[in-house]
Amino acid sequence: MKILIAEDDRLSRTFMAKFMADYGTCDVAVDGMEALDLYMDAVKKKDYYDLLCLDIMMPKVDGLKVLKVIRAVEQQHGLPHLAIIMMTAIAEVEYVDQAFELGCDAYASKPVDTEKVLEVMQNLGLDVAKPQAATE
Repeated sequence: MKILIAEDDRLSRTFMAKFMADYGTCDVAVDGMEALDLYMDAVKKKDYYDLLCLDIMMPKVDGLKVLKVIRAVEQQHGLPHLAIIMMTAIAEVEYVDQAFELGCDAYASKPVDTEKVLEVMQNLGLDVAKPQAATE
């Protein structure tokens, strides 16, 4: 599985990258603009991401705008649906409804509960079996 993690907080980004590395290859973005650059680069190469863990509150371009752009690009170009899990702090709950309206697939509250993230990934039909090397 190919995973993109867009998170401006260094500790959260490092935690998510380490956790998700058991389930696939991870790329990280420190802001919304970098996330869009990585996404568009993958589209050009036809090497699509399977999952995007997207923080709502980020500098340059926020997560809601990233979500909106990605869904528009998918629709305009007939691209595969990218599973997007929005990451939100408790104080940002008012953005969750807007994220669903824009097409996110799920959301996870911060601090991230890894068991719940795995459950969401399973519900989205993503392969959450750890690679053989990680389970031995």
